[in-house]
Amino acid sequence: MDYRPLGRTGLKVSLIGLGTMTWGEQNSEAEAHAQMDRAVAEGVNFFDAAEMYPVPPRAETQGRTEDYIGSWFAKTGRRQDIVLATKVTGPGMFPYLRGGSCLDRASLIAACDSSLKRLRTDWIDLYQVHWPQRPTNFFGQLGYTPQDRDGPSIEETYGALVELVRAGKVRHIGISNETPWGLAEYLRLAREQGGLRVASIQNPYSLLNRSYEVGLAEFAHREAVGLLAYSPLAMGVLSGKYLGGVKPEGARLTLFSRFQRYSTPEAEAATAEYQRLAQAQGMDLAQMALAYVHSRPFVTSTLIGATSLAQLEANLASAQLRLSAEVLAAIEAIHRRHTYPCP
Repeated sequence: MDYRPLGRTGLKVSLIGLGTMTWGEQNSEAEAHAQMDRAVAEGVNFFDAAEMYPVPPRAETQGRTEDYIGSWFAKTGRRQDIVLATKVTGPGMFPYLRGGSCLDRASLIAACDSSLKRLRTDWIDLYQVHWPQRPTNFFGQLGYTPQDRDGPSIEETYGALVELVRAGKVRHIGISNETPWGLAEYLRLAREQGGLRVASIQNPYSLLNRSYEVGLAEFAHREAVGLLAYSPLAMGVLSGKYLGGVKPEGARLTLFSRFQRYSTPEAEAATAEYQRLAQAQGMDLAQMALAYVHSRPFVTSTLIGATSLAQLEANLASAQLRLSAEVLAAIEAIHRRHTYPCP
């Protein structure tokens, strides 16, 4: 397993990070513990969670993922071995979370305290804002319609994060589902208010969605704010298992019809081309797709998720795969034909 710097924090995180959002919905506590055991045995030292997990989010299960991580820490005593990340929920989607959630000071402090309790730890290594307070382009939204919405500013959110770090509850901060303007604002505030910088940005990135490259990738080089790439397999679509309209039993897109972001004719066409390339090279499509994400210099860690140990082990094995110049050129040729099939 390779390790990369987490911004300028001095921490190094594994090239593959363990995503956790199925734990508590598609995976039991015992299965979650088995995944953590296996991932750590393969060199993974980075876990990523969120207060709203598992997904799909429900009031009855909210926080269960963090509970499972906390019980694993209690059972194994391995808290010191893990760089632990979690997220505070953005506004508006879940009325059962602080009346709809909000990124003001009171909400961030309450959310952090609740996460610490569930995680059974005294500190969070990387505390992230799950999505912005303001309406902007995230979760696949195309186009941009200028609009304002009352609510806390980035400055108030940033101030609360600074307070959490000074209290010792959080060590470093990050953002998620953000735009170049949003990231630039957090960096401006860091320069003007004492230097607490965002260490990372967690946005979608895969062969089906390379929009991150346009306005955000340069920040990794210029400002040391690397990408924590989520959905690197486009919700499993880049395994090829859904090609031809197949709905595998127990698969996420079979179980939950709400997840349609990567289930489009454009995604099908692009995935079929990547599948043919992988087969011609004697590679597994999912491993090729993950290896491509690993190979990008602006990626800090690729966040994988699995519902079975077999899936987890196959994904972990991608860390050893190096794509040839020929394969990379072929991927770019497909990308030119199918540039942004899924925003």
